[in-house]
Amino acid sequence: MAKIKSTRGLYPIPEHQIRWVGIIFFIIIHGVGLIGTPLYIWHYGVTKAEWFLLSVYFVCTSLAITVGYHRLFSHVTYKTNTLFRFLLLFFGAATFEQSALKWSSQHRQHHQFTDTPQDPYDISKGFWYAHVGWILFYKHRVNYDNVPDLKSSKLVMHQHHWYSIWSVGAGMIIPMAIGFWMGHPLGVYIMTICLRMALVANSAFFINSYAHMVGSRPYDKTISARDHWLGAFLTNGEGYHNFHHKFPNDYRNGIRWYQWDPSKWVIFIGSKLNLAHDLKRTPNSMILAARTAA
Repeated sequence: MAKIKSTRGLYPIPEHQIRWVGIIFFIIIHGVGLIGTPLYIWHYGVTKAEWFLLSVYFVCTSLAITVGYHRLFSHVTYKTNTLFRFLLLFFGAATFEQSALKWSSQHRQHHQFTDTPQDPYDISKGFWYAHVGWILFYKHRVNYDNVPDLKSSKLVMHQHHWYSIWSVGAGMIIPMAIGFWMGHPLGVYIMTICLRMALVANSAFFINSYAHMVGSRPYDKTISARDHWLGAFLTNGEGYHNFHHKFPNDYRNGIRWYQWDPSKWVIFIGSKLNLAHDLKRTPNSMILAARTAA
């Protein structure tokens, strides 16, 4: 079990380093998922069970990032119970986007140093860098001093220390076991594992790239984060990003009822089912003041 080392408040600038394991993994899931899916459908067709498993895993893992890694663990915009936290950690691990602890630490650093060299996915270095280049071609020293609240959680720390088991088990072994049980292991591997991971990964990446390049800045014109309906559609509601950077502790990103933000809806419905509580909302007076000043 690896120990977490403190960097004593330091936030080193990422070092250029080709991450071959990540590159190969990235190529495999995209190649098999995007090319293999139409070929598989052409030759074998797709059963309802295969579509259902793909849909369930896609929805659960994509929301685990936005509802869990982002709005719960990174920003603590609401509170929840142990079962819901476990599910968010389980499906979050299945995305292969690192542990909730590491993801949250880097995201908090992103908010603290937005648009500077110490921003892990600094958009000023270009769309490609912010989208995926920062992962594949740079080595980051993560400062876990900014997540003391998460380090006090046994469940979060277990996922972090045993992340390989969590990710492979949740993201590959369990889907493949279901695939063999259904009699369609190849289809499950191509679609539920590879295609799903490629789509979910890029959805999360768009938060760092698209949402910092396209759209308006109605709340804060001093930062790159922007609001755009298409960005929201691509990212489970995270595309209302200018609002989020101005008010990061709000459980909502799309504050209007008609704005696409399924992550907000999941949290709100969860509160009605006693799965979530203490939902944080920015007072309307503060939102209006920000719009007026921008």
